[in-house]
Amino acid sequence: MAALSYNFSLICSLVLVLISPSTAKTSFRPKALVLPVTKDSSTLQYVTEIKQRTPHVPVKLTIDLGGRSLWVNCDEETYKSSSYKFAPCHSAPCSLANARICWDCFSEPRQFCQNRTCNILPDNPIRGIFSNGPVSMDVVSIQSTDGKNPGKVVSLPQLLFVCASFDLSDLAKGVTGMAGLGRAKISLPSLFSAAFSFPRKFAICLSSSTKANGAVFFGDDPYVMLPDVDVSKSLTYTPLILNPVTTASISLFPEPSSDYFIGVKSIKINGNVVPLNTSLLSVDKKGFGGTKISTVNPYTVMETSIYKAFTEAFIKELANVPRVKPVSPFGTCFSSPHIGSTRVGAAVPLIDLVLQSSKVIWSIFGANSMVQVKDDVLCLGFVDGGVNPRTSIVIGGHQLEDNLLQFDLATSRLGFSSSLLFHRTTCSNFNFSSHA
Repeated sequence: MAALSYNFSLICSLVLVLISPSTAKTSFRPKALVLPVTKDSSTLQYVTEIKQRTPHVPVKLTIDLGGRSLWVNCDEETYKSSSYKFAPCHSAPCSLANARICWDCFSEPRQFCQNRTCNILPDNPIRGIFSNGPVSMDVVSIQSTDGKNPGKVVSLPQLLFVCASFDLSDLAKGVTGMAGLGRAKISLPSLFSAAFSFPRKFAICLSSSTKANGAVFFGDDPYVMLPDVDVSKSLTYTPLILNPVTTASISLFPEPSSDYFIGVKSIKINGNVVPLNTSLLSVDKKGFGGTKISTVNPYTVMETSIYKAFTEAFIKELANVPRVKPVSPFGTCFSSPHIGSTRVGAAVPLIDLVLQSSKVIWSIFGANSMVQVKDDVLCLGFVDGGVNPRTSIVIGGHQLEDNLLQFDLATSRLGFSSSLLFHRTTCSNFNFSSHA
């Protein structure tokens, strides 16, 4: 209890720092926040934009669902701000970030290298590398929402982030950092809920289109899509599982994973159970195995034996459709003129992820299972992750598109909608053009 009380007091101490002076003057406290998210056509990354610094500049960020923090590349030439601050050693921000080591500069101190500061190791999971950077703070502005329309812009004068130093060549054009939404005290959902005292919830709704915005909502529902469809009323819930071992590229201290894991018990195709080594579906004591959700993997990745059994079962159920030469990165492709279409995508076998019981099922229809790689070729949008990967199944971005996922950090549960196409709407139908 003492440790819990200590952690809670640290979070509360930052609340006073994070609340905007403009918020205090107007007594306006948002119930939720919203960020637009676009799909980059080249990298298939999901990109958002925040306003940061003094004066404000737009900062493009790749969404990292399991990321521990917001990190931004900092250098004296491109990062200019009169409101930038770093966190001194042993301060509340350092404790919140689990940054226990004080750092000194190897050369003369300068803007982004100050003596007696705390540093952490931000991740770039797309390349599987890490950097080193000081725990920092600066002004950030973000739009509020009532769940149906965007509202007033609110500002946080000292939002915590990490000043990183990465080669950005593997990120989408114009992106200079990553927005971490993971299970960590310094992720954006945790910081926003602490700043505005709203529930520790957030939801992602990724658009399948590269020309229309999806959204990330911070705070409680509703989540209303045109034409007046409240998606929050049709969610199914499953527990979020805590992996006790970090899945980051590196960590200086033992800590649990900030990724979101769920308990997939079995997989069915057209109602038939796929024969799998079910021990791979659980997370072991060393943090290996299980199923996590990712926005940095464009397609679902499966351990080799799972992938082999899964694709064989799918091919068997689609035996009447000619197969064609695979197109990388996929291993199973079909002649698309022989496949019909439905409201929820290609008319192909239904894939069900069976969760805590036979009645709790995440259904994957053709729009999320198949990828049109050529005019006449459809491929099964799942890839082979090799033998003995860290995580047995990583549910990737294509399988998440036009599905709303609500992550409740307080109760550790996931709410999921399955395909919004059944509700005659999509994730690109949040009314960003309107104002509350």
